[in-house]
Amino acid sequence: MVQVRQILKMRWTVQGLAGGPRRVNHASVAVGNVIYSFGGYCTGDNYKDVRPIDVFCLNTTNYRWTELPKPRVDSLEADDWPFQRYGHTVVAHGQKIYLFGGRNDNHSCNRLYCFDTKTLKWSSPTVFGTIPTARDGHSACVIQNSMYIFGGYAESAFSYTPAVFRLDLNNYEWTLLLCKGVPPIYRDFHTATAIDNKMFVFGGRSDNSHDFPQTEIYSDRLVYLDLTTLRWEQPEIRDPKPIGRRSHSALNLDGDLLIFGGYNSSKETHMNDLWVLDVNLWTWRKLQPHGKGPEPRRRQSVCRVGNEIFLFGGTSPHEGPHVYFTQEQLQFMPDNQPKNLIDHNDTYVLDLDPSLRTMCMDFVIENSHMFNLDYLPQGIKYDIDCRTKDNTLSKPLQFKGLPLG
Repeated sequence: MVQVRQILKMRWTVQGLAGGPRRVNHASVAVGNVIYSFGGYCTGDNYKDVRPIDVFCLNTTNYRWTELPKPRVDSLEADDWPFQRYGHTVVAHGQKIYLFGGRNDNHSCNRLYCFDTKTLKWSSPTVFGTIPTARDGHSACVIQNSMYIFGGYAESAFSYTPAVFRLDLNNYEWTLLLCKGVPPIYRDFHTATAIDNKMFVFGGRSDNSHDFPQTEIYSDRLVYLDLTTLRWEQPEIRDPKPIGRRSHSALNLDGDLLIFGGYNSSKETHMNDLWVLDVNLWTWRKLQPHGKGPEPRRRQSVCRVGNEIFLFGGTSPHEGPHVYFTQEQLQFMPDNQPKNLIDHNDTYVLDLDPSLRTMCMDFVIENSHMFNLDYLPQGIKYDIDCRTKDNTLSKPLQFKGLPLG
């Protein structure tokens, strides 16, 4: 359970470090001190052709991003790699990461892939049982030795699905679970978070399929699947609580549920709010960490390593000049591509329990004009550099009407 003292100390200690992977709708997970980010969408990139997926690695000690070298498209090694995609999920089990689902501009996928973080190699385990159909916008989490898949858009049926599938990660058998109770309404781009032996589902997009035209629905009701009884439960939660949303982020925060950001098209609202749900008292609390946090956004990634929560990427509404795209980039963009959104390449770090040393470094960074950093100890100078010097994995965006850099 999150303590009040911890909530009061939370601080954004890395604020918008640029130059990381510019990605939207990517999927990431932490193994040890490294965060692995897979695929995702970047406006103007090619998602029509089949090519190996991007794999980016974040060293959470020095906040440096690197990219894993990809095989040639026509090589034997490329056959073992997932194709570049968005709307997929990844989960960690031991030293291995499992990727499922997602799509490019032409089709979705239901092949299971395994990434070994020790060898940095891909494989595709042979699976059996009731295999989920190809989909994107679903959720995935690991409880004990199984991965659970819920919801998403199943392309073969041209519909959303409220089904829950379990994959035994010891023998790779898929099972369609027969759950009791009232299931959550079908949805995509929700979150499913493992806390104890329960899967907590929040947010996501559905629609009113009985009316014409269809309208999107964003439920603010939290539901969970008790995996001991295989029953859906819908606890009563009083206000205040976060509004319904999709494309947000969620994680297990010491036995409570933390959510960040997202989008509600009914209200035309992007969000950057932080909420935590006490799963014993069934009460939401809105958090207000110290420091400058991310601007409102959706489709970002959030991972926890130790006492730090890492947030990167996503897309936000943008006022001002439109982004400049080359003719080659424009041919890969749909005709209805929104003109007022920008894809992010930044990284933020929320320290849940900052030390006195960290808070002192924050003060020096915020008031750098008052200090001669040359007189600081080398270790502190190095840490300040890591927190303030941008990565070089991606370049800044260019805007129409402004000189090209």
